[in-house]
Order: sequence, then C-alpha cells, then structure tokens
Amino acid sequence: MNRRTLLGASLAIAAAPMLIKPAFADALETIRARKKLMVAIDLGSPPFGQTDAQMQPTGSDVESAKLLAADWGMPLEIVQVTSPNRVPFLLTGKADMVMASFSVTEERKRVIDFSKAYGVIQIVVAAKKGVAIADYAALAGKRVGTTRGSSNDKEFTTLNTGAQIVRYDDDATLITALVSGQVDIMATSPQVMAAANGRAGNDTFEVKLVVKTNPYAIGIRKGETALQTALNEWIDKNLANGKLGEIYKKYNGVALPAEMPAA
Repeated sequence: MNRRTLLGASLAIAAAPMLIKPAFADALETIRARKKLMVAIDLGSPPFGQTDAQMQPTGSDVESAKLLAADWGMPLEIVQVTSPNRVPFLLTGKADMVMASFSVTEERKRVIDFSKAYGVIQIVVAAKKGVAIADYAALAGKRVGTTRGSSNDKEFTTLNTGAQIVRYDDDATLITALVSGQVDIMATSPQVMAAANGRAGNDTFEVKLVVKTNPYAIGIRKGETALQTALNEWIDKNLANGKLGEIYKKYNGVALPAEMPAA
C-alpha cells in the first residue's frame, strides 16, 4: 500500500466517528433563530402529559413547557413521544429538548445531558387495598404491569425476584390494563396510580413498596452548554418565584420538596 493510500485510509478512519452521530448547530442559537421551541412531551403519561376532553394537550410538563416558551417569547410546538423513544427523538434532532417526567439516571447521563431538576417522581409498587405485599419476594409468580423503557421499568426490573413483568407502551395503556383487570399490580409512579384510581371506582390501588425517589429534569443533547445554562437559570427563577411549584401541585396534588434533589 503506497503512502497516498495509507493517508486516505487514515483520514477515513479519523472521520468515521463523525458519521455515526448527526451534527447539530448550537441548540440555543437554533431555537432563537427559528423563533419556536420544539419540546418532546409524552401525552400518554398523566398527570405530566395527557389530553383533555377537547383533545388538547395538558398536564404539568405541558404547562411547564408553555411557561418556558412564554418566558423565552416564542410559540411552543409539542413533539409527541413515548417513554421508549424520548432519547432517540432528542438525538436525531426531532426536538430541542425533552420535558416528559424524564428521570435523571446514570445510564441516561452517558448519552444525554440534563438541566437542574424541576420536579420529582417516585417509583412505587402498588396494588389493590386487599393485596398484601411485604417485599419483592412476595411478588414471585405475580403479573406486574409497567411502562416499557421508563425508569419504573428499569428500576423494578433490577430488583425483581420472580415477578412476571408485563410491559405497556405508555402510561395510558398501563392504566387501562389496570382498570380492566389485565394486571392487578403496577410498578409505576403515585401519579399513575392516582389516575388509575380515578377510573377504578371504590376498588382502588395503594402504595405497597417505595422503590426509589428520582428527580426529573429537562433532557438535552450532549455538549449544549449554552442551552443547559439558560434552562438552569430559568428553572432557578421559576422555582424561586413559585411558578413551577404551583404547576407541580396543581397536577400532582402534592408540593415540591423544600430543597430539590440534585439532578
């Protein structure tokens, strides 16, 4: 192989990593130039994202995204996602950021960055009031429903000691499965449990085990320092003035912690 061929091969190898991941301009500058904010939100995850009786988007993430867009002086475009495709939609540039009860995990931090936390979400195991569940061993052989690809799914799967995990594509489908009796136990959030109870009549669910308490934050692509700084400043301001706390309590029924956990 001659020198020219070797040089060409070396350049091809050096360029290969650049072909694996799409390149994007500075996200904050792109948003400002476009004059529109594109936010990925899961509308199948009440009370964070859902549709109302008029089929309009609503929920705490929807209202928080509307507040962000208003503060930045631009319209909001909601890019609808599900739990499994939140990261792919972000990495392929279909949205500027993700606001979808996006729990901060070490696994996710390896591929994307996060803002400061603007809310918290617990992962719980819940079942009907008459069902006794003292520990994870008591779930052996039982069907437990969860949302595919969510933190609830991943954390419960790690601790599972014999339950049959039944995965649904979004929280709305999980709630339907619970209310219709397809599954009687869930690994999910208290908010999803409350939504199920709203449709369950008198035969309601209650928390049996608390798996974990996670902060959730705004997901952005790696290296977007300017966007991350701008989001952090916005979160600090709206936690301090109480607006994010009001939105959270309105939809979740409980107040944010006095001190937000680090994301």
